[in-house]
Amino acid sequence: MYLHLGQNQIVPDRRVIGIFDLDTCSAEKRTRDYLAAAEREGVVLNVSGDLPRSFVVCDHPYHRQIVYLSQLNPATLANRMEKNSME
Repeated sequence: MYLHLGQNQIVPDRRVIGIFDLDTCSAEKRTRDYLAAAEREGVVLNVSGDLPRSFVVCDHPYHRQIVYLSQLNPATLANRMEKNSME
């Protein structure tokens, strides 16, 4: 199955490591450091047409991880993952 992240971007749901709320998590220094390091490595993909509300960390065959910034609410993404697992 696949997870739709918004803006016509989909990822295989088996590659999803975690879905995080950008507002809540970015208050933590470790999260800010992680996102800054991912940005320096060039593995952050902004798939939001608007202000991002969540970020999704995914396993990737060519990189350690890929971080997608999405305009969708993290609860919406989590519900989509749960729905996919039931099918």
